[in-house]
Amino acid sequence: MSLAAESEVLARLRADIAEKPDGVLEELAARHGVPFRTVLDALPEGQAVAVPGARFEDVWADLTDWGAIMLIVHTGDGVFECAGALPPGTSGRGFFNIHGDSPIGGHLRADRCAAIYFVDRPFFGRRSLSLQFVSVDGAAMFKVFVRRGPDRALDEEQTGRFERLRAAEAGRVA
Repeated sequence: MSLAAESEVLARLRADIAEKPDGVLEELAARHGVPFRTVLDALPEGQAVAVPGARFEDVWADLTDWGAIMLIVHTGDGVFECAGALPPGTSGRGFFNIHGDSPIGGHLRADRCAAIYFVDRPFFGRRSLSLQFVSVDGAAMFKVFVRRGPDRALDEEQTGRFERLRAAEAGRVA
């Protein structure tokens, strides 16, 4: 794609985001024919702060102390949501292996994580906070969302942890 065509796509993408700031990011990527990561990079200033995927294990380790979160895997064929605490993991045999007393478990290719985005944006009219792990292909690997209480308000303790971790990780990059 030429630089002019790429600029035009980004301009249309940013216009769509401005028109509907709380839209589904995967839908925007599909509609504009761009990788998911391009949509994250097109969000307004401060809504998506990226850190290198090399920080995967350290960020994961921090998340294991947050208590119950919402883990989401969004593909073109569905959205899988799992609530629970993130158990610790270890690297071995080419995977980051997650085991523990949680409904969340499995094996991740952490070496394919290109970036981790700290996303703070509206979603369906409410503030939403998440860490979005993006692959080397620009696709979402999975997302970890700050949990909500019964009143749908963000958990205050996790909100503070999100903000502190985002500041600490962004400070490492700067």
